[in-house]
Amino acid sequence: MDEKIATAVEAAEAEVLPKLHEVHADPDSCVGLDCAPESVTKSVASKSSAQWAYERLILYIQNFEQQLDAEHEVAMGFTGGDAGVLRIEGMGYFDPDVITFYGSDTVGTKTQLIQHVSQLNVMLRALPKMTDEEVPPTRIGFRLAAELEKKAD
Repeated sequence: MDEKIATAVEAAEAEVLPKLHEVHADPDSCVGLDCAPESVTKSVASKSSAQWAYERLILYIQNFEQQLDAEHEVAMGFTGGDAGVLRIEGMGYFDPDVITFYGSDTVGTKTQLIQHVSQLNVMLRALPKMTDEEVPPTRIGFRLAAELEKKAD
């Protein structure tokens, strides 16, 4: 029996580390997140609410994009009000507590959403890509994830 006994500090640290768990009615129809990269899960205590929300949103956006065909790109719908949909073309945060999304609406109008993390509600949507058939769809999630990895190094 090679079981490690955790110290009080190790047990407390393990308790605050992020946990990830998802269940789907049809696991083949929607692939959920199954893990988070170490760059996102380490040093959680030193991250602001904005940075922590930003990094987790990147994982969800990237996962959503992996399920899209070549004819669709990721967008987000707004909850409450009549603000519509924003095709996600960029994302950022401003410590300690603001997240911002850059993009365009369904008719191509430049759009930016600035939101406090306590009000954050994001609905990811698949919109037909706006460019011609020859151009591959834009995948912002992969760019955002690559930037996270670069910052971790």
